[in-house]
Amino acid sequence: MNASSVNVIHAVWLDPFSPINAADRAQLDAAGISLETVSTLGDLTLALRRAHVLVIRLGDSAELLQEVQTLIAQLGHTVPVLCRVDRRRMEVAVDAMRLGALHVLSADEWSASAWQGAVKGLNAPELKTKSYVFVDPISQHLLALAQRVAQTDVTALLVGPTGAGKEVLARVLHESSPRAKAPFVALNCAAMPEHLIEDMLFGHEKGAFTGALKEHKGLFEQAHGGTIFLDEIGEMPMNLQAKLLRVLQEKKLNRLGGESTIDLDIRVIAATNKDLKLAIEQREFREDLYFRISTFRLRIQPLKDRPGDIVPLVAQSLARHVKGGVPFTVTAEAQVLLQSYPWPGNVRELENVVQRAVVLSGGRTISPAHLMFDDAQMDEQAMPQVFEDVPMAAAPVTFAEPAMPSAPAMPAPAAPTYFSPAPVYAAAPIETRPETAVPIDLDSAVKASELQVIMAALQSTDSRLEAAAKLGISPRTLRYKLAQMRTRGMHEGVSA
Repeated sequence: MNASSVNVIHAVWLDPFSPINAADRAQLDAAGISLETVSTLGDLTLALRRAHVLVIRLGDSAELLQEVQTLIAQLGHTVPVLCRVDRRRMEVAVDAMRLGALHVLSADEWSASAWQGAVKGLNAPELKTKSYVFVDPISQHLLALAQRVAQTDVTALLVGPTGAGKEVLARVLHESSPRAKAPFVALNCAAMPEHLIEDMLFGHEKGAFTGALKEHKGLFEQAHGGTIFLDEIGEMPMNLQAKLLRVLQEKKLNRLGGESTIDLDIRVIAATNKDLKLAIEQREFREDLYFRISTFRLRIQPLKDRPGDIVPLVAQSLARHVKGGVPFTVTAEAQVLLQSYPWPGNVRELENVVQRAVVLSGGRTISPAHLMFDDAQMDEQAMPQVFEDVPMAAAPVTFAEPAMPSAPAMPAPAAPTYFSPAPVYAAAPIETRPETAVPIDLDSAVKASELQVIMAALQSTDSRLEAAAKLGISPRTLRYKLAQMRTRGMHEGVSA
């Protein structure tokens, strides 16, 4: 099979050990793979936007793969990574697959069939429409405000707790703006050393420092015509704050080691979970930079303060795990528990809880027993008696991949909505199905015996904490077992 019979795959090639020779490149060309070689992570940032796949050579460890994956995530890309590993380094190949590599090939493998199998399907990627959840009235108000701000070029500062969705809101601002078709470039200012942040932002000229073998365009240049998102800007070192302020004021920059001035056409969005006014008082943040980046402030509330978003976010997360069209079902009791939990980790914690529930369920029904929260010591104030007055008529909710309506229309402001890059769509109808009765069998007998042991422990102690200790289980496990027993109809004497 030659390159003319397949769609050409554009592969970015990073091999820090040896360059690819002409004969090997020709073999990959024959397999329908066009190569763009890079030598540094800086060069890689420019090439990723054009890549179908990234091919990297690993040495004695998978450390380079982790660095590359971090860079890809910071730039907002989703590029699959194929790793080349020496045949003698089987443990490195295993680590690469564990870290999410698309495929691992031997470093001396050049056959067309092996490479075509490794990149199969990449030439026809499935395009998926992004959707963001803005269902709670607080979130809907924030969405409406963000869409108005997006129509102007003012600098926006997004504030809110970690994991609440500041980058999602930044993407909404970009995708709702006239710059939507231009690049969206993101950088986490707290995730990289100071000298690397400066090079990433402003770029450098060839020969600017040892190892600068060619010029490198920084993120400001890469975002030309579009949006640059500076996350955790409160962690930026003071000397870089001064350089950033000058760039924002003049809309021009000089690369490291360069003399010529480069004009910029960008929109800047910054985000922080810190109190910047307090940081100014403590001389950790420049006051003039604060006023430059905070032309318009948008505050994202913690997830616990917008409970209407919780179940739709669970639905969105579960939909990613749906395979073969078989949906997940979340029982009414599990929904109440999800909505009652305080979510100190916000949306990130919610996604962790959903992933655990998928693993623990072993099937397609998510119940309270499958919900493992990061905060194992949930006290009575944080977790109220959520099972006392659960409306038992409420059917479990089934979450499938949300289908977009064929004729989208803007819903009324009070209606639950999802945001997508085009219009705001109404949430897809939720399928329901009734609970099935549990048959009387050996399992039921075991559960009944378990109930007797639990009730004896509760009656012989002064609190559920003491009862859990006596039973050798955690208070959370005890609460879930009681909830399960109520669900099974074992109501007598059981209080959650």
